[in-house]
Amino acid sequence: MKNNMMCDLETGVCGPGGDDEVMQFIDLSAPKKTIDLYYITDPICSHCWALEPVFRKFTEQYGQYFNTHTLMGGLLEKWDGFADVANGINGPADVADHWREVGEHSRMPIDGTVWLTNPIESSFIPSRVFKVIHKQNPDLANAFLRRAREALFAFNQNIAQDDTMIDLVNQVGLNGEEIIKQSKLPEADTSLHEDFQLVRQLGARGFPTIVLLNEEKKGVKIVGARALEHYISALQQMLPSENITPKQQPNLQTLLKQEKLLFSREIEEFYSIEQNDVKAFINNQLSTADYEMKEILGEQYITMIG
Repeated sequence: MKNNMMCDLETGVCGPGGDDEVMQFIDLSAPKKTIDLYYITDPICSHCWALEPVFRKFTEQYGQYFNTHTLMGGLLEKWDGFADVANGINGPADVADHWREVGEHSRMPIDGTVWLTNPIESSFIPSRVFKVIHKQNPDLANAFLRRAREALFAFNQNIAQDDTMIDLVNQVGLNGEEIIKQSKLPEADTSLHEDFQLVRQLGARGFPTIVLLNEEKKGVKIVGARALEHYISALQQMLPSENITPKQQPNLQTLLKQEKLLFSREIEEFYSIEQNDVKAFINNQLSTADYEMKEILGEQYITMIG
């Protein structure tokens, strides 16, 4: 056993050492995360889909200040007895027009005809899949949620059907058949209802709702899809003694590698550029061998090649 008092002539280290690298970068300035952010959502929530560009930018730039928890809210258990009087929704067919309005307003593509041709019977079904994945890996659960939303809103797929969900789970690198099987067990339903209980405790009734809480369980609640400034302002209220500053954003190549697919509206928000400048920005940032540009519902989007 090496004597801790010995000094190594080769490394120039006295004591146990143990680091092979001569020079290392360390960051002691990272703030202690004293804030919990609860994102209350649902796989079929159209306004949550509309919020994606803003929420991504907020968590990417300011995530160093808080711990993020994604909670399922339970938007639609079943159609029998369901009615959303405020939005004029009494059955699946009524959702299509409402969704199209949200899509046109937000420019996050929404087809909506799935409600006319192959309606989702319950949002609890993909929510339980989310919870099963989340127990294994929260990051992969969020990736599944993103893939599911793309499939539903832009590409008009029924994300409550087994074959679709299996494919989506496979896309994030897990065994789709096994995960779907687990999602039908009582444990998955128990886990989902634990989310519902916490959502009630947080006082959230509509989606999306974002709740920021400090260690004393006091905080700020933001209901609905809002502009980035609302979330930054809320975070600053939670940390009044700190001058909160955004992290440097990843370049487009890194972001696309992480996200796999990005709509024009998301690129515009993330990099604070105008819609007309997106194509030139992409051409400047990416090699044509790395991405493919496509269009759906009048909106441009890019995907990774390979």
